[in-house]
Amino acid sequence: MKIRTIASAIAITLALSTTAIAGSMQTKDPMVGGAAMYPSKDIIDNAVNSKDHTTLVAAVKAAGLVDTLKSAGPFTVFAPTNEAFAALPAGTVDTLLKPENKETLTGILTYHVVAGTLDSKALDKQIKAGGGKASLTTVQGEQVTVSGSGNKLKVTDAKGNVANITINNVYQKNGVILVIDKVLLPN
Repeated sequence: MKIRTIASAIAITLALSTTAIAGSMQTKDPMVGGAAMYPSKDIIDNAVNSKDHTTLVAAVKAAGLVDTLKSAGPFTVFAPTNEAFAALPAGTVDTLLKPENKETLTGILTYHVVAGTLDSKALDKQIKAGGGKASLTTVQGEQVTVSGSGNKLKVTDAKGNVANITINNVYQKNGVILVIDKVLLPN
């Protein structure tokens, strides 16, 4: 009888250990643009590694916002992909990256940033409290509206354009990134 009890205890211990190991293997850092996003790094240090965000990184550099997005924050960044920038009218990105358009570029980029850390769970709460929509004031000063729930969140800009959040909750040491499929435009 004692041998069976000991064997059962060993089997249970092995099963629990295997489950713990499997669980720890699944908690790896999320991938964005083919690169791991580390919660120990800041928004810029992670974004520069994403092959899907090279246009955004170039724009942030051109606007002089690197130091801001490396600061303590915290920030919530709605991060448009290269495809989102490419969907703008031809020549728009090139025009915005010119030094004489730095103020306009800065306005557009800061329209993608909200003070604080708002992951999908926090956004869900605000959406429920707002009767189906959450109005967020951006660092630029105007508002965006978030609707939906969970992994089906959408962000609507001041012009009525709707961006889908395609990757939620990419935590950074100074906030969170939510990847979007459209560039948001202020008034």
